[in-house]
Amino acid sequence: MNKKKGNGNKPGRVVGLVSIVLWALVLTVLFNSCQSSIKNASTVEVDYSTFKQWVMAGNVERVQLESSKYTIFLKEGVEVELDDPEENKLTDILGKQGMTISYVTAPPPVPDLQLYAMLDYYGVEHGSEMVEAPSFIMSLLVSYLLPMLLLMVGLFTLMFRGIGSRGGMGGMGGVGKANAKVYVEKSTGVTFADVAGQDEAKESLQEIIDILHNPGKYTEIGAKLPKGALLVGPPGTGKTLLAKAVAGEAVVPFFSISGSDFVEMFVGVGASRVRDLFKEAAKLAPCIIFIDEIDTIGKSRDNRMGGNDEREQTLNQLLAELDGFDPTKGVIVLAATNRPEVLDSALLRPGRFDRRITIDRPNLAGRLATLQVHTRKIRLAEDVDLKKIALATAGCVGADLANLANEAALRAVRHGRRFVKQEDLLASFEFVIAGSEKKNSVLTPFERKLVAYHEVGHAMVAYKQKNAEPVQKITIVPHTEGSLGYTLLMPEEDKTNLRTREELMAKIAVSMGGRAAESVVLNTMTNGASQDIQEATDVARKMVAMFGMSEEFGMMALASVRTQYLDGGYGLDCAQDTAAAMDKEVKAILDACYADAEQVIRDNLDDMHKVVEYLLDKETITGGEMVAIIEGRDPSLVENPYASTSGHSGMTDGIEPPARNIHMVSEAVQAPPAENADEAGTEETETENCMDTEAKKDVD
Repeated sequence: MNKKKGNGNKPGRVVGLVSIVLWALVLTVLFNSCQSSIKNASTVEVDYSTFKQWVMAGNVERVQLESSKYTIFLKEGVEVELDDPEENKLTDILGKQGMTISYVTAPPPVPDLQLYAMLDYYGVEHGSEMVEAPSFIMSLLVSYLLPMLLLMVGLFTLMFRGIGSRGGMGGMGGVGKANAKVYVEKSTGVTFADVAGQDEAKESLQEIIDILHNPGKYTEIGAKLPKGALLVGPPGTGKTLLAKAVAGEAVVPFFSISGSDFVEMFVGVGASRVRDLFKEAAKLAPCIIFIDEIDTIGKSRDNRMGGNDEREQTLNQLLAELDGFDPTKGVIVLAATNRPEVLDSALLRPGRFDRRITIDRPNLAGRLATLQVHTRKIRLAEDVDLKKIALATAGCVGADLANLANEAALRAVRHGRRFVKQEDLLASFEFVIAGSEKKNSVLTPFERKLVAYHEVGHAMVAYKQKNAEPVQKITIVPHTEGSLGYTLLMPEEDKTNLRTREELMAKIAVSMGGRAAESVVLNTMTNGASQDIQEATDVARKMVAMFGMSEEFGMMALASVRTQYLDGGYGLDCAQDTAAAMDKEVKAILDACYADAEQVIRDNLDDMHKVVEYLLDKETITGGEMVAIIEGRDPSLVENPYASTSGHSGMTDGIEPPARNIHMVSEAVQAPPAENADEAGTEETETENCMDTEAKKDVD
């Protein structure tokens, strides 16, 4: 077994040598072919009869006779015409280029006994050179083997140039050297002040920095210094940004490298780069090593798919280096990934990556602080309420919020303003979820009416449902994300992960509201409800398979999450018969919610007609205007069109406009008191999809 492992890189070297030999052979053949083509380009073949005519016409000065061909040399200044026009053009081109044209003819199969007498009669010199025919081996040597050897030497020289003192693949032209970027002190330009919404992660990383600066107070009590920390979280939450902030805060060298930088086609190169990285870090200790996307080289080792020798050797070398370096020297390894479930268990055990720091989607306070960070250099108007934007962006990560703030600034410039208004922030949020308006899209009157009833169906069900989120905006303007209109629901509380069964059923009913309006009012169905159906089915399936909210299966888990920090996808862990029964339970939930949505539409048809009439006229209305129409008030006189349709202001009261005072918020934001005991419920936590804000992009 050991012998086999020790020669693990032998196949790679053999393949490399064979590749070089094949390349040299191909180049040699091409070289000889090109040389032969160049020679043949200046040679013109003529018929034997044409050759005799030229002799009798007195055009030939000399003939070189060989066994396989006769080479004809014409007298100076003599021009001849060939039978083939293409050959005449070729001779003209070669002549203009200054090349010497040779005419050759093949001797007849039967010796021409009168040829020598005719050549003597017309005064044509003739004869043959005594040339010793080279042997076949000599020709092969000169034409193929010698050029091939020279090319191989050249290729080896190029590949192995700069071989260092390390032998093998590790010293091949610097291939085995780790190309990590080294930052010192604040050269990254990022500090912890530029990172918001991740207080727990910053606290853990701040302790690591303190360990590097003051290791004595930890070793004095007998504590062992941690060797590594793994940053885990969804994309865009700021894992790399936190690592750069560590580089900005630590007054020690900071090595930054990506996991893909270790991957090469040659077996052993990645392991050599790992050795070089830790060797350089040991010279500059105390220091920090940051490996981004470590799942590239840290995947679990198995032979189910044939394995990967290069990746496994790189991982083995990384494990050996983590065990081998002395923690008292102050070398700490940070790594980031959004796929911790695929990492090898040996990499995650204590003594290697001692800490696992989760960088999750920020909660309300974190989103507010993140927005304040990203709007520090943006001029904000007095009406800007960042807390309302933070509420609307439940489930968004730091990268989403940075993009939102930048889009708002760009929109303000496009409209000729020198400051950003609340309208710009809300419009940029809608741009992120629905895209820009399609100005050239034209709908027929029937299509506009159909889209209007579809969207108002969503809004009416949301308005009449007790556990649904308030309506913020309704529009029938087509957008670039494929929707012909959408209904925007804006939560009043930071409820992203913990939801009751009633709230989930209300969410499904709201999704069914568009199709219910189509069926009840217009007695038809369209494909515009496809996305609504997908979202409703996904929620219902999770209720049955993962949340234990079905009567038939109860607390039985039928599925498990596969990629927690990416798309949140899950896989079924049950038999086929159980999956079929689960589908029936899902359909029962969907049917019940659809029946509720239909009943709401039937009970409020008159109000729907009024709202649709106003929506067809304005194309875009707010939730406050919809409530005014339902209550019989003039929608144009609504003081606050963006007021909540639930009748209370939620958590946005009493917030000082951030244009006057922008500061970091570290304290928790308290929820408002519930209106009654029934509404006083569960505590808010974090996480869900940013699209769960809830923006309904309904009609495709």
